Amino acid sequence: MEHKRSDGNPKAARVLSGAAVMRADVTNALTRSFFEEWARTGYAGLSLERVARTAGVGKAALYRRWPDKVSMASDLLSHVGLTMTDVEEHGSLEADLQAVLLAIRRVLRHPKVRRILTDLHGEIERTPALEMAIRPFQRARRERINGLINRAIKRREVSPLVDREMAADLIAAPLYWRIAVLGGRSDRAYIKRLALVTGAALRASAPS
Repeated sequence: MEHKRSDGNPKAARVLSGAAVMRADVTNALTRSFFEEWARTGYAGLSLERVARTAGVGKAALYRRWPDKVSMASDLLSHVGLTMTDVEEHGSLEADLQAVLLAIRRVLRHPKVRRILTDLHGEIERTPALEMAIRPFQRARRERINGLINRAIKRREVSPLVDREMAADLIAAPLYWRIAVLGGRSDRAYIKRLALVTGAALRASAPS
């Protein structure tokens, strides 16, 4: 049986295998390097050759996993906070909103994540494939917001006719704008006020 090298450094141990082994440590190193380079240069300036070099592996190890930059970005986007966790029930609309906003704030407080997300939202106009890549995350976020809205409807806090599309926009956009775009602070007092304002807006969003 032919000996073939494993991923990564050419000095890596040989393994008896019919195909190259996808080593987890190499994948993790490439992932870290990819996001470091994206945060540093922006998507347009991102070089996969430099990503591999910074990760300390050969280009073949990278291209064995991802054929191009869009594929790599699409596969790894879940690592930068686009996946919204389920929102536990906290007893009231405002309490649920506050929990969601605190979760969003935790993500946006990370400098690299902020740079990547703002760059991503600018880049999708030039790279439509990226827009396709983030759609599953957008759908999942709206589904979780729908769960929050459904609980509020059951508690009779909002109308069953509440505008759900507007709700999804209202809950995430103001905090994103404040932290990622304006670089503003968002302490717990601000989050609490924002939850109250957002709750009032949701109550008023049903068509008359």
